[in-house]
Amino acid sequence: MQKILSGTVVLDLTRFFSGPQATLLLAGLGAEVIKIDDPKTGDPTAFSPPFAGQEGVSFFRQTPDDMGIAYLKRARGKKSATLDLKSSEGKQLFMKLVERADVVIDNFSAGVADRLGIDYASLSAVNPKIIYCSLTGYGSTGADRDLKAYDLMVQAGVGLMSLTGHADGEPVKAGSPLSDAISGVFAAYGIVAALFHRLRTGQGQSIDVSMADCLFALMFDEPVDCYTQLGLEHRQGNRIMRFSPFNSYRTKDGFIALGAATNSEWKTLLGAMAREDLLNDGNMMNLGWRIAHNREVDQVVSEWTGTRATEELRTLLNELKIPNSPVRTIADVMDWRQLYDRDMIQPLWNPMAQTEVLAKGPGYPIKFSNTKAIYDSPAPRPGEHSREILRRLVELSDEEIDLLEAKGIT
Repeated sequence: MQKILSGTVVLDLTRFFSGPQATLLLAGLGAEVIKIDDPKTGDPTAFSPPFAGQEGVSFFRQTPDDMGIAYLKRARGKKSATLDLKSSEGKQLFMKLVERADVVIDNFSAGVADRLGIDYASLSAVNPKIIYCSLTGYGSTGADRDLKAYDLMVQAGVGLMSLTGHADGEPVKAGSPLSDAISGVFAAYGIVAALFHRLRTGQGQSIDVSMADCLFALMFDEPVDCYTQLGLEHRQGNRIMRFSPFNSYRTKDGFIALGAATNSEWKTLLGAMAREDLLNDGNMMNLGWRIAHNREVDQVVSEWTGTRATEELRTLLNELKIPNSPVRTIADVMDWRQLYDRDMIQPLWNPMAQTEVLAKGPGYPIKFSNTKAIYDSPAPRPGEHSREILRRLVELSDEEIDLLEAKGIT
């Protein structure tokens, strides 16, 4: 089946989440993503907890075939080869792969690619049309470019932790590693844009993606630098500075999130709450006042929601076209029909145990009308495609590959 990136060869040197997220998205679009791991250490997530296998999920390997859940999710649709890039022979083989490749992506710490001799200048000398993406914590320029970072440090560094939670609480990160996920999406977007540019001009180029830049770019849509002047706490909880009401509210049996972005929605909500008396309240009908006095607005709404069951409220608000959602637990989410209707919850296959595991993975989040975006194959066994890749792209014989394996190069 022809897919958007069919025929595009991506050499994937990434680890953990940000880079594998980028190449997962490219694989779903049809790129031939070739994971290249060190033959001595392999992919660090392949055999790291939590594990999944025939005996279920656990923080400990219950069978020799158990594999890391993160690997089973992030390596779908990819091929796996091993190559020692620190050896001269391994580097020479890698450069031969680069000659036949379209994209190289890494998320090494700053300076590692230079020390290995596989930086953009070295790769473009071999293949001028190569697209090289480097994904780091803080980018390849700037005073902090050499600092090592994980998602927690990035969320702290760009100020997201100072915005997340309630006003009287301690700094807290978002519940998922947002900077990893978001920078992976931006990296994939940058690579596709660079491929389009090359199609028009024939030019390759390097792409410099910073986790901090990506998270800050999305976070800074809000005028958080103006909160102090506006008299707002930086931690707004579930509220948002532009609307009121906009929060999650306790019901008789749980919580419901709802919001009114316009005065029309607010008037409709007042009718639903039988609070038409507030239609004549100049303050309550002024959005600026409501934002500045969220507590009073929330008190009105919560007094109403607290007397009704979540599903009752959801049915009524949906009829009135007021945006709302029950606050689902993860167990609830895994039963949410909408995600199954959109193929967003996918089974995971353990290639070593040759079985479907208890854990699930996300489907491809973009739906195209004429081309399918899907992970066509499960995560590979580590090193499963080494021989095939070296035969096809480097044109080595089986005897030559046997010798490289004996030396520990592959």
